[in-house]
Amino acid sequence: MDDGVDHLAFERNKAQFDVEEMKIVWAGSRQEFELSDRISRLVASDPAFRKDDRTMLSRKELFKNTLRKAAYAWKRIIELRLNEQEAYKLRSFVDQPAFTDLHWGMFVPVIQGQATDEQQQKWLPLAYRMQIIGCYAQTELGHGSNVQGLETTATFDPKTDEFIVHSPTLTSSKWWPGGLGKISTHAVVYARLIIDGEDHGVHGFIVQLRSLDDHLPLPGITIGDIGMKFGNAAYNSMDNGLLRFDHVRIPRNQMLMRVSQVTREGKYVHSNVPRQLVYGTMVNVRQKIVADASVALSRAVCIATRYSAVRRQFGSHNGGPETQVIDYKTQQARLFPLLASAYAFRFVGEWLKWLYMDVTKRLQVNDFSTLPEAHACTAGLKSLTTTATADGIEECRKLCGGHGYLCSSGLPELFAVYVPACTYEGDNIVLLLQVARHLMKTVSQVGSGNKPVGTTAYMARLKQLMQYQSDVKKAEDWLKPNVVLEAFEARAVRMSVACAQNLSQFSNPEDGFQELAADLVEAAVAHCQLIVVSKFIEKLQQDIPAKGVRQQLEVLCSTYALFLLHKHLGDFLSTGCINPKQGSLVSEQLRNLYSQIRPNAIALVDAFNYTDHYLGSILGRYNGNVYPKLYEEAWKDPLNDSVVPDGFKEYIQPMLKQQLRNARL
Repeated sequence: MDDGVDHLAFERNKAQFDVEEMKIVWAGSRQEFELSDRISRLVASDPAFRKDDRTMLSRKELFKNTLRKAAYAWKRIIELRLNEQEAYKLRSFVDQPAFTDLHWGMFVPVIQGQATDEQQQKWLPLAYRMQIIGCYAQTELGHGSNVQGLETTATFDPKTDEFIVHSPTLTSSKWWPGGLGKISTHAVVYARLIIDGEDHGVHGFIVQLRSLDDHLPLPGITIGDIGMKFGNAAYNSMDNGLLRFDHVRIPRNQMLMRVSQVTREGKYVHSNVPRQLVYGTMVNVRQKIVADASVALSRAVCIATRYSAVRRQFGSHNGGPETQVIDYKTQQARLFPLLASAYAFRFVGEWLKWLYMDVTKRLQVNDFSTLPEAHACTAGLKSLTTTATADGIEECRKLCGGHGYLCSSGLPELFAVYVPACTYEGDNIVLLLQVARHLMKTVSQVGSGNKPVGTTAYMARLKQLMQYQSDVKKAEDWLKPNVVLEAFEARAVRMSVACAQNLSQFSNPEDGFQELAADLVEAAVAHCQLIVVSKFIEKLQQDIPAKGVRQQLEVLCSTYALFLLHKHLGDFLSTGCINPKQGSLVSEQLRNLYSQIRPNAIALVDAFNYTDHYLGSILGRYNGNVYPKLYEEAWKDPLNDSVVPDGFKEYIQPMLKQQLRNARL
């Protein structure tokens, strides 16, 4: 029923910039664009990767379908001789949570970062060839973010040169690791290292879980799936698992020993490799999560923007067409800041990738000067971007009205797949409190001559920023990057200083930290928002030759910054950074910016370059042919396999045929 007509062609003709150039800016480089474009179309053109039926499958059917796709993807990776980057892209565009996510995303990187050279030589070749399949078993039924509170133990037995891995309590059961439930043969297990009765804290161990012959759990291991999760298909294609150990013995050399070791004699020793290297892996994982946030949000925004241009509602005059929903100012005020946010997160993700590479180079020469700041930065941005993205996807669903509630819109499943990101790799509030601790330490050191570095460098101008007062006179002044940046810096400094001053009133700092936790979280958010705004502004200072592209990025940058300023106006007013009149000028300028985005909206989401297969949404189809496809899709539902439903004769017909009598009281 696809008529082949581009119903959004008129919208695309309005674009005031070169869309192909914007695609390259979004991708990061021409090479990256061409790679993504090639792999995404390879996946989209292969019927084996069909995904439009996922929400109609039972859990067992869905899971088996996931195994089939993962195996087929691996087969294609080998046949096409794809390199590591190409293989990663292919798995991403298959777009189905699977056991391979944790194998490649956590199991392999942890061994790379925390295993000795000898251990890497043993385990990595097996993992690279997928002759073993691994997962990451850290979270327990009773502990997640508090890693130091984990209860699983690994007790050294000097008689046999083994560790005895044990789950002493119900709450010590490993709970949630993806890939664990039914597929993983091995896991990196985090447990408390016990030597001669002394607890040496949490360490990582490589533990085989299942036989490589018949896939049955090894002796002493209880293992299974934790059950259905939120959403129709979504993460139910993943076998998130539970795991208990009953005195399971593993060789001593299966403790990850790059940073610390246990000798044959049972002595606990630190290697020459600094413990800080462990944080390198964490920084890497979190920078990838920030990059994923821009992808997920941009998918939702693409769907909502295209559908908002197709959908018409109210406003017809003299029998003319109704108004496009995207022309309503209320729709623009909700949608366009999310569009700007998708671009903002993309660019801060690019910068985080550079930061990780820079930190890695420094670590290799034992330079740890930037690690604490990088650790706090990635923790905060992980929290900020995942929270905004989860909320943004849900807002996009509501922006699509009733049809957004259909699974065929792609938005319910996108939300269900994405929302766990607010919890995994660090609960978002806990991460912001970590950022707050870093900010409080930085503020305390400013007066002692220690110069703040990286994203906290603005705090070196603390005295100046504490006296700052915006000199905005008219709405256009808010388009000046330096004006916006200074306002965000002043707000962040003043909120951090206020928290530090309030903390100083407590005799016990930890009591103060608990009492002021909500204020500290808000200060951390202000700091993280400043980072994103500053990196967007830095992006504009790079070489962007296409004039129209630069102008649109400037509009998006201003939209993102002023939307945040408007949303958190109370912060800016209460800290005295701006006055009420200047705050009202923000709203005026935002309306102007939305008018500038409107003719370019479809082209701006086209720049994401997503195939219809990857978007997985009838509402977000490239050609805008929504209604015939919605009608066609409805008839595919299993309930429509028969005209008269199962159960009618058994339950409904007797009700319809019953003899009605007057009730007796």
